[in-house]
Amino acid sequence: MNNFKHLLVIRLSAMGDVAMTVPVLRAFVEQHPTMKITVLSKPFLKPLFTDIKNVTFYAADVNNKHKGFLGIYALFKELKQLKIDAVADLHNVLRSKILRLFFKLLLVKVAYIDKGRKEKKALTRSKNKNFKQLKTTHERYADVFRELGFQLNISNPKFPKKQKLSQEIIDIIGYKEEKWIGIAPFAQYKSKMYPLDLMVQVIANLTVKEDLKILLFGGGKKEVEILENIANKYSNTINIAGKIKLEQELNLISNLDCMVSMDSGNAHFSAMLGVNTLTIWGVTHPFTGFAPFNQPFKNAILPNLKKYPNIPCSIYGNKVCNGYENVMRSISPKTVTKKILENL
Repeated sequence: MNNFKHLLVIRLSAMGDVAMTVPVLRAFVEQHPTMKITVLSKPFLKPLFTDIKNVTFYAADVNNKHKGFLGIYALFKELKQLKIDAVADLHNVLRSKILRLFFKLLLVKVAYIDKGRKEKKALTRSKNKNFKQLKTTHERYADVFRELGFQLNISNPKFPKKQKLSQEIIDIIGYKEEKWIGIAPFAQYKSKMYPLDLMVQVIANLTVKEDLKILLFGGGKKEVEILENIANKYSNTINIAGKIKLEQELNLISNLDCMVSMDSGNAHFSAMLGVNTLTIWGVTHPFTGFAPFNQPFKNAILPNLKKYPNIPCSIYGNKVCNGYENVMRSISPKTVTKKILENL
């Protein structure tokens, strides 16, 4: 045990990885209700943490005010005023290493994530691949708190209630009178994206069901344009991208009956809210530890692994094995459609 009162939690990016901290923090505050937590992350991710008691958000302006070594030192001086007495570094990159070093010089207790690079390398190599389930990122996060002396069990999660929708959202999609399916077809890398022509076939298959409404999620000007064009073809399909802010989007996601996502941020948004989440995988794989929180393995829709035995080729999708560019095309739209309807 320890006598810590105020814990700094560092996780600056990426969006999906930050979202994965949420269920861990929920469990932590439930099991340690007197502990004060400050989460350090990028400003636009603040809505992820608004409903967690005892958690305060601190924005890191890494592109301007807190950029570079001097910027990190300035950030440290700001955080120092908060009387932090322990640091949980859930990122473990150069920026967070420098920041935690400053705290360590003050004799503040620090702990940081073990990303398991060695076992991840063994999982993704082509020869002598060690194909097995690795520790989940959520458990790796939890291990950091345990290293600080906290007991933490994340196996019995409690999720927030479905949020009340604003009038702005209702004006866009109407009141809920049918099953709502969210579809988020984009990912950071093409290797993790189900081909759009196949996803359109999935949407077309679903539109014959009168009791379903399909909501399309994405971000960025190009994605918004693509999703708008798809939505215009089907009467029960609505593009959400570019129309609401992140906080509203999270409220909407909490009301979904099912989210269909790639191995990307939206899967972690819906999972952290306790929403039934289906994921479609390409050259990555749930064994890497990045599957959505508390979702059964059967919710992962995988390529033909007999045809593509080297999957996973990479952890993040930034590397593709030769000849594996079209692995997602081994997943038929019929398979995806069937999986969605089964989960409803």
